[in-house]
Amino acid sequence: MGLILVLILSLGMTACSGKTAETNPPAANGATEKQEAAKDQGVLEISTVRAQDPYLKFDEGESFDKNAVYDAYEKDIGVKITNQWVVDGTVDGPQFQEKLKMAITTNDIPDFFPATPAQVQQLIEADMIQDLTGVYDQYASDETKEFMQKDGGLQMKSGTFDGKLMAIPQTGNPFAPQLVWVRSDWMKKLNLPEPKTMQDLMNIMEAFATKDPGGTGKSYGLALNKKFDEGALGMVGFMNGYHAYLNQWMVDGQGGLMNSDIQPEMKEALRALQELFKKGLIDPEFTVKDMQKESELIFSNKIGVLYGAEWTPAHLAQGAVKDGKVVQDWKVYRLPSIDGTEASTQIELGTGSYYVVSKKAKHPEALIKLLNQWIAVDNHPTPEQKVYEYGKDLKEKGNNYWLLNPVMAFNLSSNNGEVLPKAIETKDASLAVTKDQKTRYERAMKYVNGEDISMWWEYLISGPNGAVSNIPYLKAHDLFHQNKFYGAPTPTMVEKREILNRKRDEIFTKIIMNQVSIDEFDKFVAEWKKLGGDDITKEVNEWYAKNK
Repeated sequence: MGLILVLILSLGMTACSGKTAETNPPAANGATEKQEAAKDQGVLEISTVRAQDPYLKFDEGESFDKNAVYDAYEKDIGVKITNQWVVDGTVDGPQFQEKLKMAITTNDIPDFFPATPAQVQQLIEADMIQDLTGVYDQYASDETKEFMQKDGGLQMKSGTFDGKLMAIPQTGNPFAPQLVWVRSDWMKKLNLPEPKTMQDLMNIMEAFATKDPGGTGKSYGLALNKKFDEGALGMVGFMNGYHAYLNQWMVDGQGGLMNSDIQPEMKEALRALQELFKKGLIDPEFTVKDMQKESELIFSNKIGVLYGAEWTPAHLAQGAVKDGKVVQDWKVYRLPSIDGTEASTQIELGTGSYYVVSKKAKHPEALIKLLNQWIAVDNHPTPEQKVYEYGKDLKEKGNNYWLLNPVMAFNLSSNNGEVLPKAIETKDASLAVTKDQKTRYERAMKYVNGEDISMWWEYLISGPNGAVSNIPYLKAHDLFHQNKFYGAPTPTMVEKREILNRKRDEIFTKIIMNQVSIDEFDKFVAEWKKLGGDDITKEVNEWYAKNK
């Protein structure tokens, strides 16, 4: 997993988030006119709580309470950040969440902090956080206001309750598709056509399993692991090929929403997976293997088909590149469909974390100023302000100082799919404009020019016919299937969702492994409804009626 972590960190992404949004680590630019005016008013002090990410390493003499990044915010925009407490780990880790839970329970919260959707709802009901509508309107820069609407405004809307902006989303790019990855060297060896339909892909899976192109003596057709919705080696992409979607709320055709898990399309997707299992095309031990463990079969030439996100090549590189040579050739395809309708890839809102401000905070505008600075410096940095990215030495040392920034908002959209394949194919570095594009272009060209074969994975992500090259088509043809429910968990969700999801995973697994009949799906649907599903559906539709 080391290479994946390097990739994630190189994209400037919090280790806790798991997002695949395009993110550029921050350097900072000059203060806006509003920020200059703020400095005339004196320094604003604001407290928060932090998690010390294991990938953050401090320069000598510095700490979470005194460091170059915090100093830069005080100097550049007149906001002094103090920490009420700091724990080891990440913001979604157990230590941070347990301490935050206690702080909320005892009403001992800092001026601002990151919160989950459920926590936001809890804080609103307890009247513990401020309405930020007026503060945001007054203090957010024009650039910030434009930036935060680049997904059409859905993420900002998710932080709005009864017309009041109660939480600022830590934004992210929702347009992260599932794709299918196939061993192209094996297709060539067996003289197989490229997959255009789901049936084509199944024929490839069967050929890979029965004809053993890897020469191992035992092969399978499709890589799966125990986590259904894993970013790579999950089964969501396969389900999407049947127009089935896992754990989403989708339009019901009658003005409301319905749950995707209980729809007829899901039954057909499970039926198909069961058939693959009965044919011996799926590893019978997949239910006890995580992504890395199941990947050992890929790395050892026993599986040549998997579903995965655009970053999948960074994972595949563990087996594909050895001793300075590419020993496995892979090719990426958009999701094939079971019928004449193109497959849509399911996506979520793009954010799961929000910044909230305590009712007791004296300077809520300080949060907006921090947000302004992050967005400005992340999009057009100046050299002297690389302090926000690297610390006082202004150069990369592997310390990940960007993790010290207390407020982050990542790009809600990306044109990498239009820019990078063309730039890499034509070797035109001038086409790469953003920091992310420049970094990716440089990595891919090291592979193209033979300077660093290990950068093969970046070429498969960003090069001609690479993963991101598919995104413009998916956008143009409206092939992103976004969850229509983005509100805080409803009361019955809080009480029953874990039970329902556990029941779902149990019966889906038994169906796939042919331990029960496919007709058990219908019994599951009836039970789902009785055990709280109908009540959740009612609550979701009450929310939807107010938020369409």
